[in-house]
Amino acid sequence: MTYDVTKTDQEWALELNPQEFAVLRQAGTERAWTGELLDEKRAGVYRCRACSAELFRSDAKFDSHCGWPSFYTPLAGDSVELIEDRSHGMVRTEVRCARCGSHLGHVFADAPQTPTGDRFCMNSVSLTFEAGA
Repeated sequence: MTYDVTKTDQEWALELNPQEFAVLRQAGTERAWTGELLDEKRAGVYRCRACSAELFRSDAKFDSHCGWPSFYTPLAGDSVELIEDRSHGMVRTEVRCARCGSHLGHVFADAPQTPTGDRFCMNSVSLTFEAGA
């Protein structure tokens, strides 16, 4: 896929700290229960840390008890890209920012308590939060 924001790994490495680069550009995962946005309860918007694209709204966030911020739907259907991920001996669906291709986390169809049944399990380090937006 061609992204609106395209940079080399060297350019991303200059803009992101090592943990951000490992997660956003190398599809890493932050440790569960350590993310700064896990317990964020204010109204607002969650953006891609790499390119600032709006991805999720606080009204779609829920406590999934999984250790990462979880949302039942993205802000708009075209704000994220879903890709089959067969790494680590399992089949999952990776979630990437549709604007820059950065890895955000994974989506699972295991949240029957939500309107969509989906759990977009995101890395805090992949997101920024803008209160009141």
